Amino acid sequence: MFKFSIAAFSLLATSLLAQADLQEIPFKNIEGKETTLKDYNGKVVLVVNVASKCGLTPQYSALQALYEKNKDKGLVVIGFPCNDFNGQEPGTLAEIKTFCSTNYQVTFPLMEKIHVKGEQQHPLYAALTGKDSAYPGKVKWNFGKFLIGKDGKLVARFGPRTTPDDAKVTAAIEKALK
Repeated sequence: MFKFSIAAFSLLATSLLAQADLQEIPFKNIEGKETTLKDYNGKVVLVVNVASKCGLTPQYSALQALYEKNKDKGLVVIGFPCNDFNGQEPGTLAEIKTFCSTNYQVTFPLMEKIHVKGEQQHPLYAALTGKDSAYPGKVKWNFGKFLIGKDGKLVARFGPRTTPDDAKVTAAIEKALK
C-alpha cells in the first residue's frame, strides 16, 4: 500500500508539474510582447496553428465567428502562425496581421510565427503534443486545434479538417465554458 501511495503521489505531482509548465511557457504576441497562457487563466482557450496560404485558411471566418459568439462567456481563440507545412505562412508578422484583419476581420489574439513540429518545435507545442500530454501526437497540418479549460488543463484536441463550427468543437467549448 505504501509503495502504491508513493507511486500515485509521484504520478499526480508529475501531472501537476506538467500542467503548471504549460501555463508558464513563454511566447510572444504578434506585436512582439512576451506572454503566456497564464495571462488567459480562468478563460477557455482554443489554440490553433494558422496559415494564410492553405486550403484550410477559410477556417479563419469560423474561428472569428466562434470567438465573437463566445468571448463574453470566457472563450479566447489564439492563432499561432506557422510555416511548417509546405511554406503556407511565408509572410512577415505585419503581413500576417494585415491579411487576417483585412480578409477575415480577425480580432482574436495572434501570436508570433512559431514551429509546431520538428527540431525547432516551440515548447508550448512540445507540451501540447508530447508524450505527457492528454492528447499526444504530432500536429498533422495547419489549423490543428487544442482546447484548454478554465483551469489550464488540455481538455480536447481536434484535427485540421474539423472546422471550428463542427458540433464536436462547439459542444466541447460549451462544456468547458460551464
